Amino acid sequence: MSEKPVVPRPDWAFDVDKVVAAKFPGKKIPKWITNWIKRFIHQDFLNVMATKGYEGTEFCSESVKYLDVTLDIHGLENVVVPEGAKMTFASNHPLGGVDGVAVAGVVGEKFGPNVRLLVNDFLMALKGLAPICIPINKTGGQARNLPALIKEAYQSDNNMVVFPAGLCSRKIKGKIQDLPWTKNFIQMSRATGRWIVPVHFEGRNSNRFYNVANICKFLKLKFNFAMIFLPDELYRNQHKTFKITFGKPIPPETFDNSKTPTEWAAWVREQAYSL
Repeated sequence: MSEKPVVPRPDWAFDVDKVVAAKFPGKKIPKWITNWIKRFIHQDFLNVMATKGYEGTEFCSESVKYLDVTLDIHGLENVVVPEGAKMTFASNHPLGGVDGVAVAGVVGEKFGPNVRLLVNDFLMALKGLAPICIPINKTGGQARNLPALIKEAYQSDNNMVVFPAGLCSRKIKGKIQDLPWTKNFIQMSRATGRWIVPVHFEGRNSNRFYNVANICKFLKLKFNFAMIFLPDELYRNQHKTFKITFGKPIPPETFDNSKTPTEWAAWVREQAYSL
């Protein structure tokens, strides 16, 4: 429970019109398109939670409750590191919604609310989530200060929650799996002496999502249209049970020069999928 009273914040309501205007400045988007997006992403449903007034990892935990999602959690008893050590929780990303708030919420409840989460910058419109987020732009240029923000987060006393694939899982050769994991979390965790905890989240989106993603890939479209479907996928994941398994922390000295950072990232990915 929150240590201070939670005050509803109607001004935190998610507004597609404002998000689109900020994301595509100077471009006039037809009203019928934004109205369709509002219905498709279930804006009113999302805003019930968005305006409750919860912040940070508490927002994550309460969002899981709001969705009536049950988490079947394994392995937390093995997550033990030296006193004062900080961790990077590196997880696969099968859903692109519930998995993010669920992992961050569990980490916050178990290891304290000082958490930073690397997310798609669209999610910064959720004011309750924004305080613990570092926004990554998946549709255009990055903010000039992004490297500094990431470096500052890794150097801080916050535990990091990352999804190194960058995008949520795709159907590859008939199997739901992440794209190759990027190396940044290896480099930054090693540089800042962080233990890396592999995490596996068991779940999948609808066939429609994977079909759209594959069509986008086939047509070589620059814009990730599959991303638009993620709020609807989150809505569909209500009342479900998902299994999360935490692996044993891997000490930073493990990631030596015997492998490249990219190879170490692939190795940690394998550890996560073996859980």
